[in-house]
Amino acid sequence: MALKITDECINCDVCEPECPNEAIYQGEEIYEIDPNKCTECVGHYDEPQCQQVCPVDCIPLDEEHSETHEELVIKYEKLTGNKFVG
Repeated sequence: MALKITDECINCDVCEPECPNEAIYQGEEIYEIDPNKCTECVGHYDEPQCQQVCPVDCIPLDEEHSETHEELVIKYEKLTGNKFVG
């Protein structure tokens, strides 16, 4: 399942550079996450890095983009061209 950034975002800029898939970008008012690029850091880290660094805890799972772990692995492999090792 992809993650999303809620309107509690304070635009602190700490999440964007942590995303290994470059899924986080500055939106019109707050940072946003491209669900087509978000793998919840599967393939890169054990936990979503944006959630780890967010000081206001405004990055929940995006219920509108539900994906299994296996689907996230496939997305990771397509985005990076690397084989998932885990």
